[in-house]
Amino acid sequence: MLGVAVPAMMTDWGVARSAFPPVLASGLVGMMIGGALGGIAGDRVGRRAALVGSLLVFGVLTLAVATVDNLAALGALRFLAGLGFGGTVPNAAALTSEYVPLRHRPFAVTLTIVCVPIGGTLAALFASQVLPAFGWRALFAIGGLLPLLVALLMIVVLPESPRYLARHPDRWPELARLLRRFGHDVAPDAVFIDSPIIGDGAGPAVGRASLVALFSPGLRRDTVALWGAFVFCLLAVYTGFNWVPSMLTGAGLDVAVASAGLAAFNLGGVAGAIAGALAITRFGSRPTILGMAAAAAASAVVMTTMRIAGDADAGAIVLMLGITGGLINAVQITLYALAAHLYPTALRATGVGAAASFGRLGAIFSTYAGAWTLEAGGTRLFFGLIAAAMAISAASLALVRRHIPRAG
Repeated sequence: MLGVAVPAMMTDWGVARSAFPPVLASGLVGMMIGGALGGIAGDRVGRRAALVGSLLVFGVLTLAVATVDNLAALGALRFLAGLGFGGTVPNAAALTSEYVPLRHRPFAVTLTIVCVPIGGTLAALFASQVLPAFGWRALFAIGGLLPLLVALLMIVVLPESPRYLARHPDRWPELARLLRRFGHDVAPDAVFIDSPIIGDGAGPAVGRASLVALFSPGLRRDTVALWGAFVFCLLAVYTGFNWVPSMLTGAGLDVAVASAGLAAFNLGGVAGAIAGALAITRFGSRPTILGMAAAAAASAVVMTTMRIAGDADAGAIVLMLGITGGLINAVQITLYALAAHLYPTALRATGVGAAASFGRLGAIFSTYAGAWTLEAGGTRLFFGLIAAAMAISAASLALVRRHIPRAG
């Protein structure tokens, strides 16, 4: 929401766009730390508890943003809210991947993570109605209340991961009840094990979840390559998230076009990610994700040649933003399915959270790089940065050894 609200805040507080990069970066730093801590917490105390706790944290602190009146307070609350938001994604991905059969894992994880750009789309569309009528404070008030309601719902209905429960004998009665809900006939004295799955990409067996375990000999190369793909893909994603509205309004287009451009950038990723997940099931992740990353780089190159100005064809600009953003978001979302595939149960939330957290370095850099490209080279350099980032992300993905195989 902050990327959409920046123009209104600039007017309200009388500050320049150049004052906002540290504020945008503070939230991303919080997400980086929160993703790593939330992933470790999910592997140690349970995915459900870590997910609900993360929702409560970022809901309360997003709601508090509606009360701030200066950049320092905004930055502090964004950092703290980021801690909570960062913890949600690895635990949501781990839960989903462990609820479903292996053959459905890429599609199930994608359907979960695709809700991030859906949320971005709703924020952009909702902001176009709320900002003119009620201002940016109402936008953050509503945005903070919604995750609190979701957290309360999860406390009532969300079960823990069966594979996580299987690793904790003291919680076997809970697992037995859950499996009966799933339709399985479980004996009262049943004993459970978290056994290896044929076809799973999990590496060697590990003990207690930790960041160090991600760099064991069997996991090191894939971890480094995955982190590289996350860094540069999230650089491209957040360059769009944070700066597309300001780029379009700065070029002379009105706020409605700016909101539509950001919505298209996000919404295209929903269709692209779902199509990508289906393609992964049929062809595997190597050709699918690499192909989408290369296509995203090519689409951004096309946008470097477009004329973006107040009298330009707004429809064509929004369309190309939809295509480019769709491909970029599709890569970013399916990376979570790849991350969930790479790591065993004991490290799954930690591995996903660490990859997403390290990737936030690219997102943090985007807050400065996006502003610099717009000031130094305009839209051509802006989209050139996105193209280069996606090309490097594709190269990193080519180095991953244990891609998701085609279903069979």
